[in-house]
Amino acid sequence: RRRQRAHCSAATHVLRPQKRSRNLRETHECGLAMQVQVSRSRVRAGATGRPRKTSQARPGATRASYTSSTSEVATSHVPVPAVIKVAGCGGGGGNACNHMVEAQRMPTVEFYAINTDVQALQKSLVPEKNRIQIGELVTRGLGTGGNPMLGEESALESESKIRGALSGADLVFIAAGMGGGTGSGSAPIVARVARNLGALTVGVVTYPFSFEGRRRGAQADEAVQRLRKEVDALILIPNDKLMENATADTTVTQAFQMADSVLLQGVRGISEIITVGGLINVDFADVRSVMEGAGNAMLGIGYGKGTSRAKDAALNAISSPLLEGGIANATGIVYNITGGSDLSLFEVNTASEIIYELADPTANIIFGAVVDEGITDGSIHVTVVATGFDTDGLSRIAPKLASKPTSESAPESPPGQVPQFLRKRKKGWF
Repeated sequence: RRRQRAHCSAATHVLRPQKRSRNLRETHECGLAMQVQVSRSRVRAGATGRPRKTSQARPGATRASYTSSTSEVATSHVPVPAVIKVAGCGGGGGNACNHMVEAQRMPTVEFYAINTDVQALQKSLVPEKNRIQIGELVTRGLGTGGNPMLGEESALESESKIRGALSGADLVFIAAGMGGGTGSGSAPIVARVARNLGALTVGVVTYPFSFEGRRRGAQADEAVQRLRKEVDALILIPNDKLMENATADTTVTQAFQMADSVLLQGVRGISEIITVGGLINVDFADVRSVMEGAGNAMLGIGYGKGTSRAKDAALNAISSPLLEGGIANATGIVYNITGGSDLSLFEVNTASEIIYELADPTANIIFGAVVDEGITDGSIHVTVVATGFDTDGLSRIAPKLASKPTSESAPESPPGQVPQFLRKRKKGWF
């Protein structure tokens, strides 16, 4: 046994110099081969259901994996601002978008002009990539001629274009003038596409002036009824209400610009609550909780200057002619207070108290206060959006055309007498 042990020790002594004589390259290749074999054996062990052998990872690999996982966690927590888009449908919606672009007060909002008239799109102020021509086969770029059916067919033809433009949006405003062809016909289709994409969809549309004719008013009624079914909240602005602030010298152009300004204030007031940081910040989820599925909505805008500017602005907003019936019956209220750098928290509290006192105690109220450095005239602006009314909307904010006598609905006159509808003409005719 002693001889065998001595022989084994001698053999070992002989083999040791051979291991040491290997070069580093052969050792490295041998080590890589062993690692490949070990990894393959682990895979086979996992496939057969046997427990895998855990091995301590190399320090370098551990640091790399930790760094990558940390970067993924950090990236997932980076705040992403809400994407807000405004789709101007038809001529009225396109003019409203132009007015908003000229104001240069909403840099974070994307504007899109949707029209069947190529000439109107060429004059649009929105970026060229955001100009969407619809109904190329239906209208050949010549417009709808005031026919809402052609506007609807055009939107259905170009539905893929509309979907591509509105994809990725969290909030979509549908701006349009009701009563025409393209706006009345395409606005409900655009709203349906936006809502199907998961965006909070708010319609901000105008009702035509009385001097635009009864036919246009009747088409506006039908378009509003269709649009109301496709949006979460609908803000309807009767243009005749704007005439209460007009004078005898107000031109037709100025009248339509007043309507565009109201659309601007509505879109801007809601957008600033979400995107602009201020004294009191509100996130998109808060606004969505009030406006999602709200139905009819009303808009009130007020201004104030001087020592009582906050109180005056709040009172003017809730007593605005656009906000018929007040805010007492509203189940949800979103309002925004905007002022210059001198806006104080006391003034925000003063304006808020006035709105809270008149609102329903059970109403869901979301508000924000924004400091706008561009306001240098010492004024305060208050925008109020009231939602969740139980009425059908048109009976309160749009004139009833059915109540107006027409030649078809006028009562019949006895034989030999002047018909009732002719008696309204100038004296001296009969």
